[in-house]
Amino acid sequence: MYKTTNLISIAVLLTVLFFIVTVSGCKKEDEFKGRQATYSLKVKDVLGVTGTATFNETSSTITSIDIVLNGAPSGTHPAEMRKNTAAEGGAIVLALNPVDATGKSSTAVSSISYDQLIAYDGFIQVLKSSSEPDVILAQGDIGGNVLTSTNITYMLDTVGTFNVAGSALFEKRVNGHTLVTISLTGTIAGESYPATINLGSIATVGGGPVVCNLSNVEGTTGKSYTNIRKLNSGIDITYDNWLVYVGYINIYQTSVSLDNIICHGDIGSN
Repeated sequence: MYKTTNLISIAVLLTVLFFIVTVSGCKKEDEFKGRQATYSLKVKDVLGVTGTATFNETSSTITSIDIVLNGAPSGTHPAEMRKNTAAEGGAIVLALNPVDATGKSSTAVSSISYDQLIAYDGFIQVLKSSSEPDVILAQGDIGGNVLTSTNITYMLDTVGTFNVAGSALFEKRVNGHTLVTISLTGTIAGESYPATINLGSIATVGGGPVVCNLSNVEGTTGKSYTNIRKLNSGIDITYDNWLVYVGYINIYQTSVSLDNIICHGDIGSN
């Protein structure tokens, strides 16, 4: 009888210990509260497509990158995380699981931590298909490349009789880099217009030297987008530096030359 009672006591004790260990393990798992960051994916080559990319910290070592697309065409669509900004383009860093017929994709990432991802110099893009890799459905900057609400706009005035005018929007990124968006009216569809930032002001006799080449303005849209990290000389420059820079922007009809300027405007401390 004593032996039977002893065995029952041991069995009860083992059961209690198992319960405590199990509950303790569940509690620790339940206590993990992962962080989350969501980035917008904007339409690119196919009108009507938008979406989001969300970084979900599911554990201390794993982050889930979850993509949701709205308005995407039928089929599966390759997705990838790339280096640099969407305006610049860059090499593939992570091949993500493709967006399926429901418009969703989820990829568990352990090679890059959550903290590294939310500060990453990169962007995400979703392609139409593996057979059409040049057709981008949607894309968006992530991490340190996200645009802040800090920005400034400079006016660009027409030169001579070209009747081309517009503005240059300087936007600050989280990492301090600058996205410059030029918007012009009066451009001709199919044409491409070189653009530069020069040292000095538009009143500078003979014009100042080019310090930064901008992306050409597309005549069809009247737009150009340039992410600026450095001057042509290799010197780093931030958004805050541009606010006090002594410079101006030139837009050219065909090539970069003084007698070919069709639009310009002072920037920075000018």
